[in-house]
Amino acid sequence: MKYKIAAATIVIAVASAGIWWTNRPAPVAAQTSATTAMVEVTLPDALSFMAEVGKTKFDANCAQCHGANAAGQLGVAPPLVHIVYEPNHHGDESFQRAVAMGVRAHHWPFGNMPAVDGLNRDDVATIIAYIRELQRANGIN
Repeated sequence: MKYKIAAATIVIAVASAGIWWTNRPAPVAAQTSATTAMVEVTLPDALSFMAEVGKTKFDANCAQCHGANAAGQLGVAPPLVHIVYEPNHHGDESFQRAVAMGVRAHHWPFGNMPAVDGLNRDDVATIIAYIRELQRANGIN
């Protein structure tokens, strides 16, 4: 009888710990940093048609990591409106390859970027047009 009570107590304790673990609050740093833009982005007065299409595709496929208007997110992913991604350093094909194959971390401490499913080269070309227009509006040529 003593062993049945002890076993039942252990089962209840383990179950309670499991429930607590799955329902525990996220660490404060993760809650705040995921919504914190890394750079301030000045928006262009207008976007070309191709960049407008790219903005829609960016918002649906990229913004969850790279943030609204490609401003990056602390602790998540870098800003694409940044001198590191200027056209002479990261050409358009760099973006194409990153989306198609993923890319190993090399400029930022965010870890590797996985490939993005569901985007073809034309889709990525529109996203690049959007990013380049944002960059130009922020003095990155």
